[in-house]
Amino acid sequence: MTVRIIAFTRRGIALAERLTALLEGENLQVSAFSTKEETGSAVVVPVGSSLRRWTQEAMAGWDGIVFIGACGIAVRSVAPFLRGKDQDPAVVVVDENGQFAVSLLSGHIGGANDLARRVARLLGAVPVVTTATDSGGRFAVDEWAVKEGLWIVHLKAAKGVSMAILEGEPVGFCSQIPWEGSLPQGLVEKDEGPVGICVSYDQRRRPFAVTLNLVPRTVVLGIGCRKGIPAPVIAARVQGALDAFGIPREAVTGVATIDRKGEEPGLLAFCREWDLPLAVFSAEELAQAEGAVTASSFVQKTVGVDNVCERAALRQSGGVLLVPKQAGEGVTVAAAAAPMVLRFGRGGL
Repeated sequence: MTVRIIAFTRRGIALAERLTALLEGENLQVSAFSTKEETGSAVVVPVGSSLRRWTQEAMAGWDGIVFIGACGIAVRSVAPFLRGKDQDPAVVVVDENGQFAVSLLSGHIGGANDLARRVARLLGAVPVVTTATDSGGRFAVDEWAVKEGLWIVHLKAAKGVSMAILEGEPVGFCSQIPWEGSLPQGLVEKDEGPVGICVSYDQRRRPFAVTLNLVPRTVVLGIGCRKGIPAPVIAARVQGALDAFGIPREAVTGVATIDRKGEEPGLLAFCREWDLPLAVFSAEELAQAEGAVTASSFVQKTVGVDNVCERAALRQSGGVLLVPKQAGEGVTVAAAAAPMVLRFGRGGL
């Protein structure tokens, strides 16, 4: 997690210096700043620009922001740059005496509740968390989803689930992914009803009247292509394959291919545009991938292994095939999912 700290007074600077060391001790990447031109600290540096510009950069590129000062300053600073609860970073406010750590913005999805609790623990302060499910000691589905690596398809449905839990109405839960632990209060294992949670790679599933679809972010694309295929063609073929199986783009975490395609310009451009890492394997390594594949004698003769896209996806993910070989326009696409187990009970969820 990356965190920016901003302080406004001498006392705040001293606290920022202390908090920086404490958070870095927990392996967080931390940078501390002050609006004062002279901070008297080697750790806390001047913002170098306006507070507005500093906040804009922090809101766009950092996981968390800690304001050391009044809540009003924080509210006025971040207000012009709010984008949505699924995009905003965690914002926490700490008074300059270090007595309270307030989760101000993006408590669940952004992680402000956790950050406030962590800061409070480190400083010996009181965490202030006001989100309804937390203050009522109820299950927070959006926070759980983020911790478990699940993509929330519809935020409106997440609100519906939370409201049902707060009202004491039973919420169904069904999952394509194995899970451990005991279901939190309010959740009932079933696959029909007025409102519920569905964990599946297929975001089109609607077992409940109001269905909150959660998709595991463990999907790896296997891609093969002819020489010279441009990135837009690859992107179109990939999107078509994902759409055919109901898999959202947000579930994809990486791309894999054979080593001889590792420098293919179109494939590299596609990975940059989708912000995905590319893993490459030799024909011998691909041949060791476990799982049934669509074998091709032509591909075997051409590259030394009977299938590229399926084997690459399986080899990189170590899991199961979700999308079998889809071919067209000189591109082959497959997708596999890495193994995972959902857990209830971690971190109080």
